[in-house]
Amino acid sequence: MHLEFPIRPERLTPAEQRLLEYIEGNREEFLFMTIGQLAAKMGLSEATISRFARHLGCQDFKQLKNIVIEQNHLEGPAGKLAGTLFTGNGEESFQAAEYLKKQMLYLEKTMQNLEPQVFLQAVETILSAKRIFIHAKSASASMGQLLYFRLRRLGLSVAQIPSGGTEMMEGLAQAGEDDVVLFFGFSKVSWEGKVILDCRKTAGYKTICFTGRLLAPREEQADINLYVYRGEEKEYHSMTAAAALVDALIVAISERLGADGAKNLQRIHRMKKKYRI
Repeated sequence: MHLEFPIRPERLTPAEQRLLEYIEGNREEFLFMTIGQLAAKMGLSEATISRFARHLGCQDFKQLKNIVIEQNHLEGPAGKLAGTLFTGNGEESFQAAEYLKKQMLYLEKTMQNLEPQVFLQAVETILSAKRIFIHAKSASASMGQLLYFRLRRLGLSVAQIPSGGTEMMEGLAQAGEDDVVLFFGFSKVSWEGKVILDCRKTAGYKTICFTGRLLAPREEQADINLYVYRGEEKEYHSMTAAAALVDALIVAISERLGADGAKNLQRIHRMKKKYRI
């Protein structure tokens, strides 16, 4: 699909037609180029590229990128990242402050849709479980590791299920009645997640899913579903709200454990002092 601009392509100069052809054929690469990099790639001056952008009806090079994003319906990690980098703030480059403001909105949306009773139910389920199993893969692996680290420090019996393959099956086979399996299925439930949900029918364990969907199909719902907002479908998906929710869960569990949780933390602290770690 060709990009659409107010000017007809035949009215472009040969150099501009070459530029447009390159952009249409290499859209994602173009979005991550500076004007200097594009000029070097095409053997043209930066002034020529600036005139080209204005000739297409754009105010500048940045607006040209924004138009490419709007018309291209970019998918995949590169497209989502490009949409985050080049739209919304009106600046020439990425601004951390603007990005952090957006994360505040993600946290607010998470709070609006996270049901307090469901959160408390998750806390109770984890505390009452004989063993806690965590499955996390790809981008959510960091959240799984954080959850594992925090729960283990509190003295709870926790294990990580390998991300996939035979090892994943071997890990899941250890979970049984009175246990709980936590997993992540933000935009969709992975094949492994579906296996976890299916095996609970015979194994008898409870399931908790960190999800970005409010209305998931019944067969893809865990016993407890903790909502996390990470951005719209075609946006770069942040882990800010997910990390905050994991920390909130840990703090709530620590409160319920009371002195028992504190004892284990103190024991770890004494060991570190003794062995100078």
